[in-house]
Amino acid sequence: MWSGNGPRERRVAVKFSTEYHSEPSVHISMSLLDIATDPPIRTAISTENVTKSGFDMVFRTWGDSRIARIRASWMAIGPLKHDDGWDIY
Repeated sequence: MWSGNGPRERRVAVKFSTEYHSEPSVHISMSLLDIATDPPIRTAISTENVTKSGFDMVFRTWGDSRIARIRASWMAIGPLKHDDGWDIY
């Protein structure tokens, strides 16, 4: 279990399988959260450094929260480099 006091962060670089024409909009959410309920649950998930080729997925917790595991899901939406590239993935 990931425990401690104060701010803690886990960062994962995600690379898109195909580069976008411009920076896409990226939606991220937690799809699994295994966490101790005492002390209070303190979590945040976000994206940072979004580019045409990828982004950083960032999970944060703080205080004395205890995290066993987390799973995140994401979806990127944006223009592809070629108009006819939508069906080749």
